[in-house]
Amino acid sequence: MLLKITLFCVFGVMKCVFLVVSSFGRPNKVVSLSQRKTQRPSGSPGLHIDYYAKFSPSPLSMKQFLDFGSTNACEKTSFAFLRQELPVRLSSSLKEINLLPDQLIMTQSVQLVHSWFVQSLLDILEFQDMSPDDPKVLAEFVDTLVSIRNRHNDVVPTMAQGVVEYRDAFGADPVTCQNIQYFLDRFYMNRISIRMLINQHTLIFDGSTHPGHPSSIGCIDSCCDVTNVIRDAYECAKMLCEQYYLGSPELELREINAKNKSQPIEISYVPSHLYHMVFELFKNAMRATIENHETSSTLPPIKVMVALGGEDLSVKICDRGGGVPFRKIDRLFSYMYSTAPRPTIGDHQRTPMAGFGYGLPISRLYARYFQGDLQLYPMEGYGTDAVIQLKALSTDSVEKLPVFNQTALRHYKFNQEADDWCVPSKEPLNLAAYKAAK
Repeated sequence: MLLKITLFCVFGVMKCVFLVVSSFGRPNKVVSLSQRKTQRPSGSPGLHIDYYAKFSPSPLSMKQFLDFGSTNACEKTSFAFLRQELPVRLSSSLKEINLLPDQLIMTQSVQLVHSWFVQSLLDILEFQDMSPDDPKVLAEFVDTLVSIRNRHNDVVPTMAQGVVEYRDAFGADPVTCQNIQYFLDRFYMNRISIRMLINQHTLIFDGSTHPGHPSSIGCIDSCCDVTNVIRDAYECAKMLCEQYYLGSPELELREINAKNKSQPIEISYVPSHLYHMVFELFKNAMRATIENHETSSTLPPIKVMVALGGEDLSVKICDRGGGVPFRKIDRLFSYMYSTAPRPTIGDHQRTPMAGFGYGLPISRLYARYFQGDLQLYPMEGYGTDAVIQLKALSTDSVEKLPVFNQTALRHYKFNQEADDWCVPSKEPLNLAAYKAAK
């Protein structure tokens, strides 16, 4: 029976305990960090992976990130939490990699990603028995986290390359496509969460790092000006678009702050996450608009509406790029489908207008990471509305993390069954055959 572990950290006090909860949600027993040290296995990495994958991750809310970083930032507490939490998240991803098709696992790209995660797990485990009271240990831990972050910089394109190699060599049936989609959503979401934890610790406790804004706490801006981030993303997308197409649509931006109409819209959020989402949507909107109006002397603008309510922040980006058929919406979020030319891994000199086709699915994961979402509403022949929904309250913005358990295993063992709804044929029914039979 898999156990769920919730970590309660008393911030500012070096006291962390694990409350082990059974799958029925009832408290079982309290296990201290010192007690857990005696329970950890020794030996091969596989034993460590099996051990830590038994535990559920401990999601944090935006408010917890902010409270810890702003008022009671204790490096020892963060160190104690991360050396237990990071192995759980890394091991969860490693276990699910092993559930992929054998031919995909054996590709050079997937093997490389797997080795990165194993090495990062081993790096963290080096600190399990070290004292947080030693300043040298804390400094080495920061350096190790930076090394792990750098090691994982190319995880997304490298894994994407492995998927492309597998698809080109073996094709992909619907069940395999569904399993790979399920895996990559969870794998990339875990990667986002790991980088979030690492960035918060290194930015707060690395003495050489200075926040880019007075309201920044690690990589979170407690007063993130949403419209400023949107304008920055638009300007960068515009510059890129003009390099490729020698022109770009203009921006029309409106904002409605229902909470305080005289104030700009600000929320506690990670500006880089919001930027990533909006930049990707602007790229798609600009490309579609220009290619759909090649013969026109003017380009219709891209219209953006930002609205802040009591619970939600919504960003709607509307273009007149011709839209797409409704039946193709799922393809736009599929990792197995891309019509764009493949970029070169490691080439960071120039951001392409299109790459592996991962822009939209990864952007949707950024939105969902703190319980939001990203959705597309196309009108074929006219354009597309893209809507980002985010939580306006820091208490509602809680990490959405994958859990490796029996439910996850069942997804990978799914077998396609007969549909219990009629599936329309591509060819219309020939009623003449029925007339001839009479």
